[in-house]
Amino acid sequence: MTDEPSGPQPRIIEVGPTPYLYAAFPGTTAFYSTWLDDRSHDPENGVRILSLATLPGLVRRLADPSYDLVAVHAAAGSPWSFRSLSRSLFRRSVLRGSMPLARPFGAELLRGRVAAPIAVLDFEDTSVIDRASAFLLDRATIYFKRELPPDHWLAFAGTLHRSARTPRFRSEPRNRSRIEKVRPIALGIEAGVENHPAAAPLPAAEKRVDVFFAGRIHGSSTLREHGIAELDALRMEGLSIDIPGQPVDKAEYLERCARSWIVWSPPGYGWQCFRNWEAALCGAVPLMARPTIEQHRPLVDGKHALYYEPEPGGLAQAMRAAIADRARLAAMGLAARAFVLEHHTRAALARHIVETTLAAS
Repeated sequence: MTDEPSGPQPRIIEVGPTPYLYAAFPGTTAFYSTWLDDRSHDPENGVRILSLATLPGLVRRLADPSYDLVAVHAAAGSPWSFRSLSRSLFRRSVLRGSMPLARPFGAELLRGRVAAPIAVLDFEDTSVIDRASAFLLDRATIYFKRELPPDHWLAFAGTLHRSARTPRFRSEPRNRSRIEKVRPIALGIEAGVENHPAAAPLPAAEKRVDVFFAGRIHGSSTLREHGIAELDALRMEGLSIDIPGQPVDKAEYLERCARSWIVWSPPGYGWQCFRNWEAALCGAVPLMARPTIEQHRPLVDGKHALYYEPEPGGLAQAMRAAIADRARLAAMGLAARAFVLEHHTRAALARHIVETTLAAS
């Protein structure tokens, strides 16, 4: 089932690896995929693979004033870099006769004529805006940044400036104009997940697990490695801890969220992850480390979610206090689900992106 907003449907051009706005406005969005392994070319339904054959059509669309909005996904790194070119050249698809050389250059077309306001969607894990995306920031009407530091200037540190900590850099008109365009954006839930049968919340009497976590531990955030030790100690105290020893599919993952009181959602490569919102969707209470970023429509501590201190012992202390009042957790889980359905579906976030960008233009 498509997660499509009601009301007037804006005409949109979207260029990126995943159909974000297209998932919310499929009837009025022309989506050009830059995903190197994507082969879902379906022009009748508005989906095209970015290639030498489709580039001229995209150029014409970008210059077409009948479109209301252009959305482009920021990439990590320049398409001219050795890493990007080698990823396009040295891959299995080349053996099948597919060489996706044009795809990394989709965003570069925004250096040319663009008639509509531009929304840049930066869902990268890093808290900085890549130097290769500086021209997108300059062309953007609004630049939406997932991992946005509370001091927005630090999104430029090490990329657009050595440290972004000098008054002179922060006072330059060009940089002032750039910083005024930056806004936080949430990952939210993936398109259609709110309709997944396994995401339905369970009555309190059917919850069997105190805390659930599924995700990479080694090779990810140190908070995960430290937190696992604290969860092991809580298990010894008698709490029911569910940590699968192997990856689980989406349906099982959602089911296990729904039958848990609390879902531990520690940072990975970035502070945000889909788990924050998916746990809430299933009627569980997300337990997250204190945020290190500015959020869009955040889950409120004590109302929709719980936050813990990152210092040693902080996770266990928060868990013990929370699990002592399961009636409160049940009410928080239902409030969290309602909040996510209102603000963090793909439709809600797409509408926010469109409305914010058009208002700023």
